[in-house]
Formats: sequence, C-alpha cells, structure tokens
Amino acid sequence: MSAVTVYTTGRGCPRCVWTMRRLDERGIQYLEIDLSIPTNAAAREYVTEDLGYAEAPVVVVSDQDHWSGFDRDLIDRIAPPQEEA
Repeated sequence: MSAVTVYTTGRGCPRCVWTMRRLDERGIQYLEIDLSIPTNAAAREYVTEDLGYAEAPVVVVSDQDHWSGFDRDLIDRIAPPQEEA
C-alpha cells in the first residue's frame, strides 16, 4: 500500500495526534500536511471544498477511501496484516 495522507491542524489537535500515533503503531506510512500553515492553502481548499470535510484530521487513502476524525477501526482496516508471534 502506498502512504496515506493525513491533513491536520497541527500538534494542538488531539484527534490529529491520536490518529498519527495509531498509524505509527500499526506500521502505516503517512504524509502529514498541516492545514494551519498558510502555504498549505491549496490543501485546505482540497479538504474543505473537494472532499467536503470541516474537521481534522482528514485521512486520505485514495480518491474513494477517506474520512475525517480519529477512527481506530478505519485505521486498523488499512493496516498491513500483523505477523503471528
């Protein structure tokens, strides 16, 4: 699986931090884009206008697979299979 993109509003956003922590725990590669940075205005427009989200984080796996907010089940769904111990 290619890396997912996580649109955040910075480290002051608890749900953003929880989402990235869970992605790390599950071994999912991701690119973080902080929507609070003015130079990321085009990304902010994509998230709000094209995808229709108003809350962070927004996790984009593909054009058809994305969601807003911290969702442990959705993160686990995209995680690579874990090896048996």
